[in-house]
This record gives sequence, structure tokens and C-alpha cells, in this order.
Amino acid sequence: MQIRSEAVAEIMKSARPNKTKFYFDDDLTGFGFYRTPGGTCTWFAEFRPVAGGNKKRLKLGRVGILKANEAREAARKAIAHAGLGRDLANDRASERAGGTVRELVEEYINGKDMKESSRDFYRITLRKHIAPHLGSTKAAAVTRVDVQRAHMKMSKTARYSANRAMALLSAAYVWGAKRGTVPEGMNPASAIDRNKEVARERYLTPEEMARLGDALREAETVGIQHKASDSKHAPKQKNRTVYGRHVTGAVRLLMLTGCRLREILNLRWEDYDEKRGLLLLPDSKSGRKTIVLSEAAQTEIYSIPRAGKYVIAGQSAATPDEKPRSDLKKPWAAISRRAGIEDVHIHDLRHTFASVGAGGGMSLLTIGKLLGHADAATTQRYAHLHVDPTRAAANAIAGQIAAAIRGK
Repeated sequence: MQIRSEAVAEIMKSARPNKTKFYFDDDLTGFGFYRTPGGTCTWFAEFRPVAGGNKKRLKLGRVGILKANEAREAARKAIAHAGLGRDLANDRASERAGGTVRELVEEYINGKDMKESSRDFYRITLRKHIAPHLGSTKAAAVTRVDVQRAHMKMSKTARYSANRAMALLSAAYVWGAKRGTVPEGMNPASAIDRNKEVARERYLTPEEMARLGDALREAETVGIQHKASDSKHAPKQKNRTVYGRHVTGAVRLLMLTGCRLREILNLRWEDYDEKRGLLLLPDSKSGRKTIVLSEAAQTEIYSIPRAGKYVIAGQSAATPDEKPRSDLKKPWAAISRRAGIEDVHIHDLRHTFASVGAGGGMSLLTIGKLLGHADAATTQRYAHLHVDPTRAAANAIAGQIAAAIRGK
């Protein structure tokens, strides 16, 4: 028979065979498909790898997933390679014997020189997004279709994280190819259609900042009305959760400095140059970084009690194995809820710092330096907020010209 999609569809509709039945193509010798008693149909290619050798059968894929013309082309390739002395069945066996995608990405994360914060982020991405969909698959056997399907599944619950997962997977394959872990040039994650990303533009208004200030004062004094999801470790006072000065101080410093969350949570007292009013960060996202502090920020730091080596003390403060506080998720959820700004993320406080500067007429260059942007293009996202001072300058210049041409 000539194997075409229509002929295969007719066979699929017929009664299931009592035993596995094979169907061969009349045009391409060795190409066909078989149907099991369970109704499953699978494409295959049969060939002899060397003259006089034993015949081998290579599975190409399921009928329905792989179209007839696609299966035929794959069979033609397998049979042609066999004629040249290359055994694709053995290649497949080698792929199955190789490492998994999880192992490949783990080797990349552990072997690549990177910041520990990046390493931690990659491990979370591997565990939450890559491993559930591709982790147990042999790295050398993964196809671009496999990766695209995995990306689509990841995107159902985490669109942006799915993109981060693709970037990590692609980097791992490039790294593995250089070391012979996967075939040279192999990178099934290189041309995956990514989800469109839109940068957040959420800034606090003066009225919202005032409400947040009230919520912070309430949090550190009488406490915020308790919800089941609030921190289990903060003290409760009549169904209220009280957050100490380290929590509220962290939020205020984020607002007053425009720093990133980890820059504040990892800040050590030794990084604070009180005399010059500077934060000397040894290892921020953009490398070594100096933060020029305002008087308000210095006053806030001065008011935070010292309890260990970190300015924002964590649970292990003043212990031999002291570590920085991990996050502010639960306190921020309660505080932002009380302030009526539940849609605001912690990182939006950094954007607010920049937006106030841009709206106040500061140059984007100055704002970029305050935020520690390594690339001036990053600061351009605030350019639209810089319209008023630009227009004021245009009015001043044009006003003088207009007066001159009017003869005044």
C-alpha cells in the first residue's frame, strides 16, 4: 500500500487487530507503521546497518502526533544514514544512556561562575518549572517541539517564569555542548517562541505613600489586624500582628534609597559609611556599588536597633551562623493590604523612587546613577515621566526666542 494520511485514517477507524499488525509502504522500502491490539499506531523504519547485518527497526513516533509525510522523511533519513554506515538505532541507544535535562541544568548551575543569588534563582527555576516537564528526559534526546510544548505548559501558570526557564535551559545546552555533555551545536531551547513581556509601571502616588506611612507606623506600634496568612513568627496582640523596626525599617529604606530588596536585606553594618553617608555594597546585581544616602535614609538607619551584623536582622541574628533575612513577603502582604495598595510589589518601591526623581526634574543620568543602573537604556523606562521638566525647558528657551522675534 501507499502510506498516506487518508489510508492511515481509514485503518485507524477499522476494528482493532488481535495481534500487532504491520503495514509497509510500497514506495519507500522499510517504511511503515504498526498497530497494536490496544489500538496504538507507531511509525517505524527498518534497515540493515551494514551489508549482511541483522535488520533493525527504529521507532519514529506515534501516528497522529507525527504526520505521514513527516514520518516518511524521518524514515528516509534513517535508511539513508544506514546506507552510509551510520546506525541511528545505536545513536538512539546512546542518547538514552546519556544524562537527563535535570542533570545537565544542575551541572551548569553548579559549574558556571555566577553570583550565589543567581545560582539560587536558577535552582528554583529548575525545580519549579523545568524539572516537572523535562527533567527526566535524556538531554540529548530532547527536541525543539518537546521544549516548545513544555514552555506552553509552564506559561499556563507563570508566563514570565516560563521565559526565564527557557533562557536557563538554552544557556545550559550551550554550556553542555562546549563540554561534550550534549552534541555540538545542539540547543533545542534556542528558537522557542517566548511570551510577550510588558514592563510594570506601577508607582505610588503621594496619597498612597501617605497611607503606606500610616500602615508602617501602625505595624510597628499597635500592630495590623491579623489574618491567617500573616507571619506566624510576629507577636500577636488581640488579633493584631506587630512587626518590629527591622521590618518597617527595611520598607522605608527601600523607599528612601531606591535599592533592590536583596541589597537592603543583605546590607551589613560594616557596609555603612556613617561619616560620608554612603552604603558601600560589595556585591550587588550590577557588581560593586556605592549608594549615596539622603539625610532621611541616614536617619532611618540610625533608628534601627543593632542586632547582629546585618542592618535588617533575621531570625538567626547574633548567632555564629547568622544569615540575612530571606524576604519580606508576609509582612509586605499585610502592610500593603492595610495601606490599600495590594497591587503594589516590593520592587515597585524602587520604581517609585525613580519616578519621583524624574517627575521632580532630575536628569535620567542622575537617576540612573542613584539606582546603580549599569546600562543607561534601563533608565529610559522613566523617560515618559520626564516630560514636565523637558517642556518647562522648551518653554523657557522658546519664550526667549519668541520675545526676541517679536521685538521685545
